[in-house]
Amino acid sequence: MLLNQFLILGAVLFAIGVYGVLARRNGVMVLMSIELMLNAVNINLVAFGVQHGVVSGQVFAVFVIAVAAAEVGVGLAIVLLLYRNRRSINVEDFDLMRG
Repeated sequence: MLLNQFLILGAVLFAIGVYGVLARRNGVMVLMSIELMLNAVNINLVAFGVQHGVVSGQVFAVFVIAVAAAEVGVGLAIVLLLYRNRRSINVEDFDLMRG
């Protein structure tokens, strides 16, 4: 397959993720959109690594996966805590963090 096909796939997934972050009001859906954006970056990293014949793209993709797992853990913990306090996971209702 060509590099352009993977780059187009990554761009489409990233655009869908950006739309999800900007348009969604549900906290869990926002986290899922961020994960979609990170997976689009992983596709591009692996595609460029294969194109140049180096393993560094795959290594960076593994690090991005590890960061994404940590982000999901912390993000879901925050969403669950806010749901307990507010009984809503609407991101517009999350004004608790304002100082």
